[in-house]
Amino acid sequence: MRTPLFNGLLKHTQSSPVQFHIPGHKHGEGMDPEFKQFIGPNALSIDLINIAPLDDLHHPHGMIKEAQDLAAEAFGADHTFFSVQGTSGAIMTMIMSVCGPGEKILVPRNVHKSIMSAIIFAGATPIFIHPELDEELGISHGITTDSVERALRTHPDAKGLVVINPTYFGISANLEDIVRISHSYDIPVLVDEAHGVHIHFNENLPPSAMQAGADMAATSVHKLGGSLTQSSVLNLQGDRVSYLRVQSIISMLTTTSTSYILLASLDTARRHLAMEGHDQLEDVIKLADDTRKKINSIPGITCPGKEILDEKAIFDLDPTKLIISIKELNISGYEVEKWLRNHANIEVELSDLYNILCIVTMGDSRETMDKLIKGLSDLSEVFYYLREEQLSTIRVQVPNIPILAMSPREAFYAETEVIKLDQSAGRISAEFIMIYPPGIPIFIPGEIIEQENLDYIFKNMAAGLPVQGPEDHTLTRIRVIRERKAII
Repeated sequence: MRTPLFNGLLKHTQSSPVQFHIPGHKHGEGMDPEFKQFIGPNALSIDLINIAPLDDLHHPHGMIKEAQDLAAEAFGADHTFFSVQGTSGAIMTMIMSVCGPGEKILVPRNVHKSIMSAIIFAGATPIFIHPELDEELGISHGITTDSVERALRTHPDAKGLVVINPTYFGISANLEDIVRISHSYDIPVLVDEAHGVHIHFNENLPPSAMQAGADMAATSVHKLGGSLTQSSVLNLQGDRVSYLRVQSIISMLTTTSTSYILLASLDTARRHLAMEGHDQLEDVIKLADDTRKKINSIPGITCPGKEILDEKAIFDLDPTKLIISIKELNISGYEVEKWLRNHANIEVELSDLYNILCIVTMGDSRETMDKLIKGLSDLSEVFYYLREEQLSTIRVQVPNIPILAMSPREAFYAETEVIKLDQSAGRISAEFIMIYPPGIPIFIPGEIIEQENLDYIFKNMAAGLPVQGPEDHTLTRIRVIRERKAII
């Protein structure tokens, strides 16, 4: 199968043209020698710029257009746009392509920061749909068809519906029915598919956004599809959203110095997924399922699978995501992350107060899975000392969804002041506060700060988890909307 972009780059560099254009390192001759030696001549030879023979991502008509067309065919889309701004750039493009100042967009509250940033840039008004909360695992799942129906009935003038599918933890909603309901109102469905590039290529995984009939999907090829970090795609099908509008918006948000190394990695990752993805994913699913069974035999540790499915928010799941609950060990997920790093040389994808998340990909093997099982078994031997009667006292806390008092854009640009975080209850936040990963805000600009959510933030901070967002990196102060008292 062809890789027109990658092959075009190879052909160009093999012709050895004398370059009087950027990048100034010119095949590494003008850079630090140690870095040059580490990166190597092959990578440096295709670190090029959008000169005429190599096409232009902003106005694709040659090898980039051909590569994007092949990607559209692979993903079942009408149009595919390559993103070198990561999936965040693709998500912002997706949002800004359908809504503008004052217009409504329906979004789950557990969205990634990039969605809220796009809403601020667009000046749109978010209408939040409450995700289902899992009080056993302490995480948010997706949205239900009932909640979507209620939201659309109340706001039929919304310009779009955003769905996270699958979630960071691999949970999928009933996306096909959600798309059907939304389309009955002629409202496009925009899918944050950051954690689901692989699901399109194997029928034993949840349906992809394009398979479910969604209008657009921002898909991280780099996360689980084999391309380089920061490379993603934006898929579009149907005529509810103009592909010309999408091209215009993504061009506005994309650097003019696009990385051809990233673009070539997207071209080759598409080929690999299309040709080898199905069979390799069969092996990955089996590897993950076998590992899940072994993890569930370790005292104090559980790894949920399809037994948690229901007909609502947990409609399906991606078995290649291992949600590993460690709350019975009486330590936090962050402590587990550190312990595995220091004692087993294992790095996990995510940790929170109650879980760690491990992803299984086409890059894994029985050897890597055995190391994970061994590490978790050793962890259990060290920390599983609780009595049965103590286990019942464990209470999982999930943050509340705050009240939105003003639009995120109004709050972001409003007159503000900085106060102590522990004295901010009742005030309106002008900043994001989130735990990253997964990057889901606890507060967004415009929301009323609640004491219970402050307690949740402090609990995460005490556990060492990466709370971030405010300008004050010490997390002792927060910017809020200035209150004006009446003049007497």
